[in-house]
Amino acid sequence: MAKTEAWHAAGERRTVETKPPVPRAILVGVQLPGVDDVAHAANIEELGRLVNTLGYEVVGTISQKRDEIDGATVLGKGRLEELAAMTGGTGVVGSMAVPRKSKARERFQDGDGKKPNARQPEPDSEVQPKPEFVIFDHEISPGQARNLERATGAQVLDRTGVIVEIFHRHAHSREAKVQVEIARLKYVSPRLREAPGSGRQQGPGSGESDLELDRRKIRDRLAELKEQLDDIQRDGDQRRSARRDQLRVALVGYTNAGKSSLMRALTGSEVLVADKLFATLDTTVRALQPEMNPRVLVSDTVGFIKKLPHDLVASFRSTLAEALEASLLLFVVDASDPAYESQLEVSRSVLREIGAETVPSRLLFNKIDRVSEADRAALHAKHADAILLSAMSPADVASLRETIIAFFEAAMVEDQLVLPYAKQGLLSDVYEHTCVLSEDYDATGRIMRVRGLPDAITRLRRTLAVP
Repeated sequence: MAKTEAWHAAGERRTVETKPPVPRAILVGVQLPGVDDVAHAANIEELGRLVNTLGYEVVGTISQKRDEIDGATVLGKGRLEELAAMTGGTGVVGSMAVPRKSKARERFQDGDGKKPNARQPEPDSEVQPKPEFVIFDHEISPGQARNLERATGAQVLDRTGVIVEIFHRHAHSREAKVQVEIARLKYVSPRLREAPGSGRQQGPGSGESDLELDRRKIRDRLAELKEQLDDIQRDGDQRRSARRDQLRVALVGYTNAGKSSLMRALTGSEVLVADKLFATLDTTVRALQPEMNPRVLVSDTVGFIKKLPHDLVASFRSTLAEALEASLLLFVVDASDPAYESQLEVSRSVLREIGAETVPSRLLFNKIDRVSEADRAALHAKHADAILLSAMSPADVASLRETIIAFFEAAMVEDQLVLPYAKQGLLSDVYEHTCVLSEDYDATGRIMRVRGLPDAITRLRRTLAVP
């Protein structure tokens, strides 16, 4: 909140808190051959939700059908002039009298993720300020961004830049922060431009331009971050290795499909639940409630989205490893979203990219309470093996829990373990990884009839063996 001083009728001066202006944005999409009107509209609507998640207000949309994206300005001349009229630009590339400082440079030098200051109208003016941002539903090159900024007089972002910025703001754990900063610097580096009036450095690094110095700093920072990430991921690999014999379920799916709500319902954990894109970036692992022996662990993973930047997929390797190493994947789909089919394909595509397509899975249509009876029947007819449920329904969640338990019990076997008297300290390990059906004693130790996964029982037998 900004603070200003105002005089009141009584003559005293008071401090009044005022909200900072909300940045205003124009969305731009090019409909290429092979993309129908419904899919194109869904892409623009999703971009709008991304921009809203960033805290910006969408004040207009420009769309154009083209055979291909213009290599210099993305749009054709007429649409570019229309866009420039909305932002207060000239519509002419290279018309900017004074080149502006690279916005990528500003984001690199100001790494706190704060929104740039929006232009404000003069006090008491009724004229609405021009939009400060133009946001494209396509990946645009640094050269295209430069041309568009000159023609529109506004800051230009693409879908990738918006997603990277959202991740930057929503990362909380040390691992997520490092992963996002790596992706962010890789996005910013090629978009740095020489600021007007810059020259050669003096002293250390002399002979380098400001641009060369900034890029060298980014390379050095990336090397440092990758070392940090390797250390963090080694720790994570060790934690996952310690859980290798436990029953593990991973919730995967499109962003905002309701994974965190389902996670909370299944485990009773206080995970963040918010109706926004990418509310969850950090992997959460909790035990299925009520607990059973052996325990079932449930993981909530980062959501997927169309055109997810490749660097983010690569950076979140350890997060996605929860899906790769799970025994069961639950594909969570928002049944109320008209674009659910394409969203499901995006999720499956990302999992194929990390090699998780062979993990057993079940399809869950969440938010079914928002779907009409006719649409429910259509879903059931098209996806006969899918589970239709609402994370808000205790009965639906209880039924899903029984389905999860039944999946693991089908793979379990009964066997006998002998716990020597000298190794009674390992009793808790047996109870953690198996269900103990009966116990008896003889001269060798505790005789236990157990039920569990074959690999877990084999490992326990080796651990309990007397040399």
